[in-house]
Amino acid sequence: MAQRFVVIGAGAIGCRVGGALAAAGADVTFVARGRRSADLAAHGLAVTDLEGATRLLCPDRFRLAAAAAEAATMDGADPVLLLCTKGGATAEAAAEAGAAFAPGTPVLSLQNGVDNIGRIRAAARDLQALAAMVPFNVTLDRDESGRLVARQTTSGELHAEDHAVTRALAPLFAAAGLRLTLVADMVPVQWGKLLLNLNNPVNALSGLPLRAELMDRDCRRALAALQDEALAVMKAAGIRPAKIGAAPPRLIPTILRLPTFAFSRIAASMLTIAPTARSSMADDLAAGRPTEIDDLCGAVVRLAAAAGLTAPRNAAMVRLVSGRRPGAAMSGRDILAAVTAA
Repeated sequence: MAQRFVVIGAGAIGCRVGGALAAAGADVTFVARGRRSADLAAHGLAVTDLEGATRLLCPDRFRLAAAAAEAATMDGADPVLLLCTKGGATAEAAAEAGAAFAPGTPVLSLQNGVDNIGRIRAAARDLQALAAMVPFNVTLDRDESGRLVARQTTSGELHAEDHAVTRALAPLFAAAGLRLTLVADMVPVQWGKLLLNLNNPVNALSGLPLRAELMDRDCRRALAALQDEALAVMKAAGIRPAKIGAAPPRLIPTILRLPTFAFSRIAASMLTIAPTARSSMADDLAAGRPTEIDDLCGAVVRLAAAAGLTAPRNAAMVRLVSGRRPGAAMSGRDILAAVTAA
């Protein structure tokens, strides 16, 4: 019997990971409502990797459920839940899953931020909550036929905590083209990813695609300022962030501050991004949806407070994003001024 996965949160990450697993033969159910459910039911899904290889999934290659309770009643093997919602929806989604699925059901958190495992355990203490990290950016667009396309636009390997469940899943993920690196302690990995994700609000405010934003030196200097502050807070809290990309965390702000001609050569891997790719926060801000700013810069502010410090630059970014109107882009110079003036 095929391994069964229930994807809670059928956004870009949920469709990329769930679609790849379904294409590899897994039994995948997407919990989706409204237009997303209707689109998947009518047109199916396409999943594109970083090299551009695309796998097309007709609607009969996966299942749909309107809620966790409906997914829990479907036949098949004992499921693994893949939680792919934004952090603000974690508690509600986990509570619904905890009420629907049997005690001990594993739930793998494929979410940004460092607080989601705690939220899952608080809302659904009988589920087996497991931390994971998605390093790459995914966009969710439509092709000419109206089919949703989950397109990976940056590189990186999935990480998850080393556990009997994840050890059993690793070969399945590998067969789906999603290598799963297992580590004993996910806390440094999550903070290492959060350090990189501090670019998300800079990108969202700039209104630029990721690559164009990273080629703007003022945007990079704003990101470096946020990272410097975050690294100081982590050091005070006894957290040593893991290396997620090509450069050690402590060197990234220095690389970001280089003149653009030097940055573009030294950080070539950082610029291996599809030219139209944007951060999910940029999409959320443009659509007027809640953003993950509290799970990123807000997490730095909370860690600072716990260590008896302040994080004024990250606090300023929380205020900027929270008060920004859709479509009101800022120049890199204005973003830098707002962050460094704090």
